[in-house]
Amino acid sequence: MKVFAIAALATGLATTAFAQDMTPMVEAADQSVANGVVSATKVVAPANGWLVVHRTDAEMKPGPVVGYAPIREGETADVAAILTEDVASGDMLMLMVHGEDGGMTTGGFEYTLGATEDGPIRLNDELVMVTITAE
Repeated sequence: MKVFAIAALATGLATTAFAQDMTPMVEAADQSVANGVVSATKVVAPANGWLVVHRTDAEMKPGPVVGYAPIREGETADVAAILTEDVASGDMLMLMVHGEDGGMTTGGFEYTLGATEDGPIRLNDELVMVTITAE
């Protein structure tokens, strides 16, 4: 299982109650995408937002969005994002926490690559994400 977490205490971006109890993170493992879904076993977010699935490669830069799912502030288990395009076995995917900020509609995912609407959250200037390989 792969896990990527970033300490929230030093950034001051999380609320005091949130920072004392949880560190923003995404936990997921390599998995089959034959059912058209990518799942994170656990997501911890500082606010309501999105688990976003980006294509990526060996350079580890976020690419186009290929799926997303809403997430709640705090800890959420078994978050499933429906893929919006085909993903092949061996493709690398980046599961990333995005916020619900700056868009025109609350509850509607508005991010496009490079935009600020519903963009990725950063703590200590690092993205909160994990990379997996589709099986």
